[in-house]
Amino acid sequence: MIKIHRTIILPVVLYRCETWSLTMREECRLRIREKTMLRRIFGPKRHEATREWRKLQKEELNDLHCPTNIIWVIKYRRMRWAGHTACLGERRGAYWVLMGKPKGKIPLGRTRQRCKDNIKMDLEEVG
Repeated sequence: MIKIHRTIILPVVLYRCETWSLTMREECRLRIREKTMLRRIFGPKRHEATREWRKLQKEELNDLHCPTNIIWVIKYRRMRWAGHTACLGERRGAYWVLMGKPKGKIPLGRTRQRCKDNIKMDLEEVG
């Protein structure tokens, strides 16, 4: 069942994640969704002393599966894609997606995140 998670579910969830601009709320939702999927895969656990069924805790899931954090996977793929597009040159469309500015009407409040800004933040976090 865990092979199905790795080979089918994760690629569908992470499709084109290289260009995503994630907010903290979306990151939290992705983490929660991943833990929910793993809990369904591994099922409930029976407590030895009370003999009652309970959900697996986060630490127990990490011991069983040892997953890489889904947010780190997204950041790794984003940095890998940035390196690839930087080598392509200015004539390619992917380069302008990476370096370009968003067009259209600017909404009130915080400015839109560009791919370039996301990559800079990822590099600062990773070091």
